[in-house]
Amino acid sequence: MAILNFNARTVEPSAGFDPLPAGWYNARITESEIKPTNAGDGSYLAVTFEIIDGQYANRKIFSNYNLENKNPVAVKIAYEQLSALSYCCGVLDVQDSTMLHGIPLQIKLAEKPAGSNPQTGKSWDAGNEVKDYRNAAGQSAKEIIAAGGGGAPAPTAPGAPAAPSAPAAPA
Repeated sequence: MAILNFNARTVEPSAGFDPLPAGWYNARITESEIKPTNAGDGSYLAVTFEIIDGQYANRKIFSNYNLENKNPVAVKIAYEQLSALSYCCGVLDVQDSTMLHGIPLQIKLAEKPAGSNPQTGKSWDAGNEVKDYRNAAGQSAKEIIAAGGGGAPAPTAPGAPAAPSAPAAPA
């Protein structure tokens, strides 16, 4: 039992949340945590984005990145997404996911319809999926790299050889 001393008449009831319309939104990462997969045979980085302006300011968007998974394609995609996210945040050597927190960037959202898996019986509500990233100035990771912002992309999977670093420019 939990004693609340709560009066519902004093608070506007929640109406739930519909997915945001597809499109680009200014956002920042506010939380991140490595979690085990449901099957217990892998892990993922769970990231919370917060919309920072406009009519959807303060809304939260959740995205997961498969760091360890039996499916190597899922891991490859996750590391490619993390690379793009890192370039757009301007942090290329990410030692801790909190290094990406609070940095303004743009995220492209798609609407994900509600559905269910007939084999597992698991169902889900409609929501949003993060599909792409741009920095706060509107540049994609590829545009940042082309403009000389960071050199060669980082490896897309753990254990891959690191790309050689370019020598530092004279001051």
